[in-house]
Amino acid sequence: MPYNPEFDTYISKSPDWAQPILTSLRATVHEACPDVDEQMKWSSPAFVYHGIMCGMVAFKEYATFHFWKGELVTGTALGADGMGAAAQFGRMKSIKDLPPKKQLVAYIKKAMKLNEEGVKVDRPKKKRPTLAMPDDFMAAIRKNKKASTAYAQFSPSHQREYIEWIIDAKTDATRDKRVAQAVEWMAEGKSRNWKYQR
Repeated sequence: MPYNPEFDTYISKSPDWAQPILTSLRATVHEACPDVDEQMKWSSPAFVYHGIMCGMVAFKEYATFHFWKGELVTGTALGADGMGAAAQFGRMKSIKDLPPKKQLVAYIKKAMKLNEEGVKVDRPKKKRPTLAMPDDFMAAIRKNKKASTAYAQFSPSHQREYIEWIIDAKTDATRDKRVAQAVEWMAEGKSRNWKYQR
């Protein structure tokens, strides 16, 4: 599969110490899985083969490499020990921190097989606490029939985005401005983050 130029850009914009790490990881993934597809996911490079297989991230002070089905591949879950993706291979700061290539290739082959077989990983969903609807916000919505209808039809996550936006206002003036803007957008059938949706 062709190399994604977005990966080249990501690597070139990463800190100098991280570039050899990312380049080596990329080469190893392609060597082990020639049919891998490179896609940017959550603004970071992800390797896709019958679904997301693994990914790499460069932070300011360290880089990480992780398998999407990490617990089944390496025995370490994504996000274990409160370290996020770093839990599977630690925080890599130099090329010496990379796992042995032979081991990494074996993990990649295992991840490929899991994806080929359609094995799923149960990811428990975290239930977010219910947010109370501010009375002044609900009163403003009810005054506009289109906004009221749109709000009632929004998914719980879209409703929550608006409520969080109103609650997070630091001053009364900002809150009033946000309430007015929210009602206007809702009357047009727009979600809170409509600008970012395609």
